Amino acid sequence: MPIAAAYGLVANAITLDVTSETSIKSAASTVAYGLMSYYTGNNTGDVPGNLPDPYYWWEAGAMFMGLVDYWYYTGDTTYNENTRQALIHQAGTSYDFMPANQTKTEGNDDQGFWGMAAMAAAESNFPNPPDDIPGWVAMAQAVFNLMTTRWDTTTCGGGLKWQIFSFNAGYNYKNSIANGCFFNIAARLAQYTGNQTYADWAEKIWDWEVSVGLIGTDYAVKDGSDDTLNCTQVDGGRWSYNQGIYLFGAAVMYNFTNGSSIWQERVTGTLNATDVFFSNDIMYEAACENKGTNPTVGTCNTDQQTFKAYLSRWLAATSKLCPWTTSTIDNWIKTSAVAAAAQCSGGTDGVTCGEHWTAEETWDGTYGVGQQMSALSVISSTLIHSAPDLVTNTTGGTSKGDPAAGTSSTIDSDGVADRVITTSDRAGAGILTALVIGGVVSGTYFMLID
Repeated sequence: MPIAAAYGLVANAITLDVTSETSIKSAASTVAYGLMSYYTGNNTGDVPGNLPDPYYWWEAGAMFMGLVDYWYYTGDTTYNENTRQALIHQAGTSYDFMPANQTKTEGNDDQGFWGMAAMAAAESNFPNPPDDIPGWVAMAQAVFNLMTTRWDTTTCGGGLKWQIFSFNAGYNYKNSIANGCFFNIAARLAQYTGNQTYADWAEKIWDWEVSVGLIGTDYAVKDGSDDTLNCTQVDGGRWSYNQGIYLFGAAVMYNFTNGSSIWQERVTGTLNATDVFFSNDIMYEAACENKGTNPTVGTCNTDQQTFKAYLSRWLAATSKLCPWTTSTIDNWIKTSAVAAAAQCSGGTDGVTCGEHWTAEETWDGTYGVGQQMSALSVISSTLIHSAPDLVTNTTGGTSKGDPAAGTSSTIDSDGVADRVITTSDRAGAGILTALVIGGVVSGTYFMLID
C-alpha cells in the first residue's frame, strides 16, 4: 500500500483551474507521481512493464498508454524511459505483445490494450525504440495481423472470442471489448498508414457488432454474447470503455473517409449514447458506481475502476477529430476533471485519488492504479486542444511499420506457444478458470437500468 493511502482522509485535495495550463499540468504531475508509486517494474529483480497484484497484465498496458498520453499532453518526460522500457519488454521476443510470461492466460483484449498503447506512441511521436527493434507501428500491426487470424466465422457470423486459449474461462464469449480493440487498432492503422485493408477490417468489425446486436440501433454498446448460442442472446451490460473504444474508432474512420456521412452519423449516435455515463455532467461508471444520496459507495472491481480513464482519453481524442462534438465533450471533460481533482483528497498526503468523482471533495476511501489513472486521464485531457495533432506516416510520423509483422509469430492459431503445455500448466489454467468463471457469470450478465 502506498504511504499516501495508508491512513485516513487529510483535508487537502488537488487544486485545478481548467482555464490555466499551468494549473492543469501541476495537477496532472501530482496525480502521475501517485500513479507511479504503484509501479514495481523498475525495481531490482522485478519485470519491466508489470504491476503487482491485484492488477492484471492488461491494466499495466493501459497505464503505460496513459503515460504516453500524459507526455503528449504536458511534455513532461519524467516517465518516458520507464514507459519505453515497459512497452518494449512486454512486446515479447516477437514484438507482438505475446510475451512468454503472459501467453497462457492472455486474452484478445489484453493484447489489444498493449497494442493500443503502441499505437498511441506512434501517433504522438513518442520516443522510438532503438533501431534494431521494430517500431511502435510495427508492434500494432503485429497485434492486428494476429487478430485477423483469430476472426472466427464458425459461430455468430464472425467476431473475435474474448479469450485466445480454449482452456481459459470466457473462450466461448464474443465481447465488445475484444472486438473493440481490434476495431480501434484497425481504424488507427488505416489513418496512420493510408492502407485501405485496415479500414475494410474496421468496417467489417463494426458491421459484425451491429449484426449480432452488440451495437444497438440507439448506438448503445452492449457487453457481449455466448457463441455456443450463436450469439442469439446478448448480455446487455454497459461499460464506459466499450462505448469509448467504438466512439474514437468511429471518429478516426470519419477522418479516414474524408467526412463520410455514415461515419458522422455513427460518431454522433455513439456520443449521444454515452450520456448514460454522466451524472450532472460528471463521469461515473453507471453499472457499479452509486450516484445517489451516498455517491461514495459502489461495487466496481479493480478492472472496472480503470474504465473512466479510457472513456476520458477517447472522448478527448474524438473532440479533436470531430469538431461538432467539441462542445458536449469539453463540458463533460472539464466538469469531470474538476470533480476528479476534488476527489483526490485522501491519504496521508491529502492528494490520493478516490473513485467516485460524483462525491467531489468527499474522499471515498478507495485508492489504487485505477483511481489514479482515471484522474490523470481526465485532468490531462483538458489540454486536448492545445496538444499537437496526432501524426501519420505522411504528416511527420517517425515510427517504423511492417505490414508483415506478427505473421511469423511463435504462437499458433489457438494462441498456444510453440512449446509443450505441461500438466501443471493446464492445472494452473484450470484453477484460473474456476476463479474467473464466477466473475464472468456474476459480473457481466446483467442489464444496466438507467
